[in-house]
Amino acid sequence: MNDQKRTALVTGANKGIGFETARQLAQRGFTVWLGCRDEGRGVTAAKELAQDGDVRFVRLDVTDEQSVRAAAARVAQETGALDVLVNNAAIALAGDGLASEVALEVVRGNYEVNVLGVLSVTQAFLPLVKRAQAGRIVMVSSSMGSLGLLTMPNSPLLDYPSAFAYSSSKSALSSITAHFAVELRDTPIKVNAVCPGYNATDLNQHRGTQHPSEGAKVVVGAATLDASGPTGTFFAADGPRPW
Repeated sequence: MNDQKRTALVTGANKGIGFETARQLAQRGFTVWLGCRDEGRGVTAAKELAQDGDVRFVRLDVTDEQSVRAAAARVAQETGALDVLVNNAAIALAGDGLASEVALEVVRGNYEVNVLGVLSVTQAFLPLVKRAQAGRIVMVSSSMGSLGLLTMPNSPLLDYPSAFAYSSSKSALSSITAHFAVELRDTPIKVNAVCPGYNATDLNQHRGTQHPSEGAKVVVGAATLDASGPTGTFFAADGPRPW
């Protein structure tokens, strides 16, 4: 994929994996829209990344449809097509736990951002992705959402605390990924989900075992797939993950 003079939007990009993804895409020559719901934090992050390339702040709250539409309109006006959409914004609310015990408000909160927010953003920006020669849509997911891993004998997920709300929201994200991939199967657009690994971010109180720049490499890899690359898949740095 030719990175020169291409455009990308990364949601939740003022910190963590999103920030590092924006940095790496800018370093590859992309014009990067740094989506963030807080203007102060977003502007600060964009200024910090200015040394890496053309990074522009756009206010984007994935839970606010008006904000999403306004962001899409601005990108359309200033850069027209969108070559890469990275749905990175996500939360993991406190109080998560077993499916039999977790409060519904915690589940709703996670789904509002991790599922409905992704769907809203993808719907709003898809017309711009379609204008690109070969658009890429990347869903930043987690192996914790893998039903295949969860239900296998001696599942590695059993070594982690139960987090039904977050994990099931990522399972739903897999469904979104697959549906868009099938819908767009006759176009040059590729839609994939990625697990960036266990990165030290605010999402896990910085307990992760690797720097977010490592996770961003997986995201950028999916964002810059060439024409022979896959679509409708879920993968990590070490290869495919079961849905």
